Amino acid sequence: MSAPQVPPADPDPPPARSPLSTFGEKVAYVAAPGTVVFALLYYFGSLYVREYYSALGVVPEDLGMSVQNVVASSTSAIFFPLCVLLVGGLIVFLVFGWLGRALAGPEHDAHRRTAIILLLAVGAAMVLVGLPALFSYVTVLFPAGWPRVFMPALMVAVGSTLAVCAVHLRLGRSTGGTVRQTPADDRVWLAVGTLLIGLLTVSLFYDMAQYAVVAGRSDARLDARRGYKDTPFVVVHSRVLLTHSAKGIEFLDHGSANGPYRYEYRGFRLLAKSPARFYLVSYTSRWKDRRVVVLPDDRTAWLEIRSAEKTAGATSVGPASRLRSESAARW
Repeated sequence: MSAPQVPPADPDPPPARSPLSTFGEKVAYVAAPGTVVFALLYYFGSLYVREYYSALGVVPEDLGMSVQNVVASSTSAIFFPLCVLLVGGLIVFLVFGWLGRALAGPEHDAHRRTAIILLLAVGAAMVLVGLPALFSYVTVLFPAGWPRVFMPALMVAVGSTLAVCAVHLRLGRSTGGTVRQTPADDRVWLAVGTLLIGLLTVSLFYDMAQYAVVAGRSDARLDARRGYKDTPFVVVHSRVLLTHSAKGIEFLDHGSANGPYRYEYRGFRLLAKSPARFYLVSYTSRWKDRRVVVLPDDRTAWLEIRSAEKTAGATSVGPASRLRSESAARW
């Protein structure tokens, strides 16, 4: 006689999904992570490059920089804030985990409800104060300088983080050590958590964009104060007399017998090169007295590039390498 067959056991229910995983999957449906990262690097790099050259008196749209150069410039714009965000994110996740474990169990329900209400109230208050400051003149409430630039979006980010923590506690509360299934009324909390994560992302994006702008302007000012030491010296050989207001430039006239490029100008540094223009600055120029000389690349002049350190009291330089404006090489 055969033994009675035992009915198959019901399969285990799937584990509960967290708001963070649900939001991440929805973002992955829209764009691949690599594309998003590359687009962000290009955006922050373009902000940095535009602000850097605009502060020095160069038209950034004229430069025609490649995508690779713009992306490479983004490291100067996002390295510091990215490190801060990574450290801050690590701290936030550790605090989330510790708070969830500390308030787990039915015996901590009262403390959990108090924590949820407190975190949600403080977070909502910070968001309501910081968010209008991004789009109105409420920024006058913040001190002038970097607090007025970064504090509104930072308040929104911190407030959103606190509110996300409250939603995390509400959705992850436990009963007898087992995570309970999400009921229908918790769908509202899940939607609120997703919106808060989106608000957190937008506020951090805004602050990083502001940092890229400030970093570009600050680096331009620093390079100008140091005398543009990373730019090469150039000697300008011209067919015609150049009218400029740069100081410290030595002028030589070699006479008509020495060829069409009879006029020579020494003491310039090559600040930037666009497909149609040379942007020159005097080696004595600094931030307060900077004067950019724009020389068209129309075969009226050619530039002799000399890469060597300037000696004290003179503009003598080392071996020369020549770059004719009519050549195919472009900067």
